[in-house]
Amino acid sequence: MTPKLVLTDIEGTTTAIAFVHATLFPFVAQALPEFLATHQGVPEVAALIEQVRAAEPAQPPLETLRRWMAADAKVTPLKALQGIMWRQGYADGRLRGHLWPDVAPALRAWHAAGTRLAVYSSGSEEAQRLLFGFSEAGDLSALFERFFDTRVGVKREAESYSHIAITLGLPPSDILFLSDVAEELDAASMAGLRGCQLVRPQDGTRATDRHPTAATFSEVAQIFALQQPA
Repeated sequence: MTPKLVLTDIEGTTTAIAFVHATLFPFVAQALPEFLATHQGVPEVAALIEQVRAAEPAQPPLETLRRWMAADAKVTPLKALQGIMWRQGYADGRLRGHLWPDVAPALRAWHAAGTRLAVYSSGSEEAQRLLFGFSEAGDLSALFERFFDTRVGVKREAESYSHIAITLGLPPSDILFLSDVAEELDAASMAGLRGCQLVRPQDGTRATDRHPTAATFSEVAQIFALQQPA
């Protein structure tokens, strides 16, 4: 049965892992000290800095953020601050969202055929919208009806996917989740979603035998009877 909605991860699934770690993260790391100094009076930023300070009262917020970034911690205030900084970079043209060549044609084809689309990524909702809104393939943000981040829950816990299904108003079995991480797909499966692991050779993803696998979104379309891109 063709899924009614495709829920996709970003890093390693639509986008090269290297783009996040070699482009987006260094962009923030370099600009972070000046950004905190010049934006601490902005209410949105000030509130996030207070969340960082509350999490690690003994450390200056800058040091806490640097440590979280070094550990690639999935911490909501860090992700939100990164999203705000990336917003500036995308807006002034310093950043463009990377997508594998097979992604945009498939997303457009699925959307045109009536398949609903949503995103679930550990990056903030803001960061997700920016990547797809300022992508190398143009503005794709309008193709997606919802963007979910860590505020909905941890990606390796089944409850997160149950909540997403309820929010989207669909039985879990009508949702296809795409991710490069088998443990995320395990959690989605426990919640009743269908899943497919994106195994992209460029990223060195290791396939498992627990889920269907595909190297491209075109292969996903073949496996799950979705509209093929032109």
